[in-house]
Amino acid sequence: MGELIFIGLGLYDEEDITIKGKDAAANVDIVFSEFYTSRLAGANIEEIEKVLGRDVQVLSREEVESGDIVLDTAVDHSTAFLTAGDPMAATTHVELRLRAVERGIKTKVIHGISIISAVPSILGVMHYKFGRTVTLPFLRERGYPHSPYEHIKANQSIGLHTLILLDIDGENERYMTVNQGVEALLMLEEKRREDVITNDTLMAGLARVGSPEPEIRVGNPRELLEHDFGGGLHSMVVFSELHFMEEEALGLFRVTE
Repeated sequence: MGELIFIGLGLYDEEDITIKGKDAAANVDIVFSEFYTSRLAGANIEEIEKVLGRDVQVLSREEVESGDIVLDTAVDHSTAFLTAGDPMAATTHVELRLRAVERGIKTKVIHGISIISAVPSILGVMHYKFGRTVTLPFLRERGYPHSPYEHIKANQSIGLHTLILLDIDGENERYMTVNQGVEALLMLEEKRREDVITNDTLMAGLARVGSPEPEIRVGNPRELLEHDFGGGLHSMVVFSELHFMEEEALGLFRVTE
């Protein structure tokens, strides 16, 4: 009988994997990975293979969404599937696990550090004061979706902050920046004019969370637009009502230029 183990690699580099995850990857028959839903900005596949002490087969988006290679292998072999962050944060991976269960394949999840919990932690704001997480996509030919704007508005209406994940196009090595994210929100505000993103809206831009030197700034949209956040990966937060302790914590990252 085979087995499929989903293993989270964490946020930034090859050292973020847990001891449990590293041990599991070292003892399976075959190791797969994918880096289109997210990636480790501080490590390449060779560095990941070195810390695991074994070869890793990187799958394309099409191969992961098809699932056939992974599932056919896991029927008869112990198999690891590596992803950045926490493996079950992506619906694609949840679907792959459900398909494995349908085929009678034993599954296991070994969690990794997730951006969803790391952002509130590094900012010093309360985890339970975040509403629905949204993703800002790159501009598409068919236009730009209004759903991110609507979800931010809904979160604000009940006093909750919004974590914004910025689009990743791993196959073309395009990674949305905080600056592009702010521009997208301002564009949506221009279209909707519902005062969700105003000149006074407090926001955070974050880059390389989990690295030795993350870049974090808190300010209004124009202040974030003028800041160079450097290399990826980037994410954002739009704040709602702040507790006094949150205000004090965010003061550490306020734009002062």
